[in-house]
Amino acid sequence: MNWIVFDYGDVLSKPSAARPELAAVMGAPLPEFEKAYWDHRLPYDAGSTPLEYWQAVGDAVGVSVDEAMSAELTRIDVEGWGHLEPASEALLEALSEAGAALALLSNAPSVFGEWVRAQDWVRHFRVTLFSGDVRCVKPDAKIFRLLLDELGAEPADCLFFDDRASNVDGARAVGLKAHVWSGAEAARAWLG
Repeated sequence: MNWIVFDYGDVLSKPSAARPELAAVMGAPLPEFEKAYWDHRLPYDAGSTPLEYWQAVGDAVGVSVDEAMSAELTRIDVEGWGHLEPASEALLEALSEAGAALALLSNAPSVFGEWVRAQDWVRHFRVTLFSGDVRCVKPDAKIFRLLLDELGAEPADCLFFDDRASNVDGARAVGLKAHVWSGAEAARAWLG
C-alpha cells in the first residue's frame, strides 16, 4: 500500500494567529512572548505537559503561571492552530474519496493530538501520530520509524509533505519520498 503522509502546522492548517491573545493573557510584550513561545516549544512537542510548557514560557517573560492560566493558554493555543487551510481540506477530501491511504505526522503536544482526533475531518486519516504522544520530534529518524511501524509500510511506500526542509531531509534519510510543502496545488501536481 502507498501512503500519503502530511504534516499539520502550516501544511494542513492556517498559521496560528493566537499569539497576540496568548501574550495578552500572560500580560507579556508580544516580541518577548513570541520568542519564549518558540524557544520552549520543542520540549512541549516532545511530551512535556501544558503546565510545564506555559511555566517555562512564563519564567522567560517574568510571569507566574498557575493551572488556571495554563488551561486558558492551552485552550487559546489549540484553537489558534485549529483552522484548516481550505485548499488543503479540499485536497484531503479528494484524496480520501479516491481511496488514498492518508496519515498525519505532526510535531505537536499531546493535548493538540487529542483535539485533532475529535475533529470531523480526521476521518480522512487512517493513522495520526503526534510527537507529544511518542516523546520524539521530527526530524529525528526515530519518529519516522515509529510512523512506518504504525503504517506497516516500507519507507519507499510513503510520500511525506512538510513545510520544513529539515523534516523533509529527515524523512528522506530514513528512505521516505518527501517534498517541502508549497501549497495544495503543488501537492496535487506531485501526486499526479
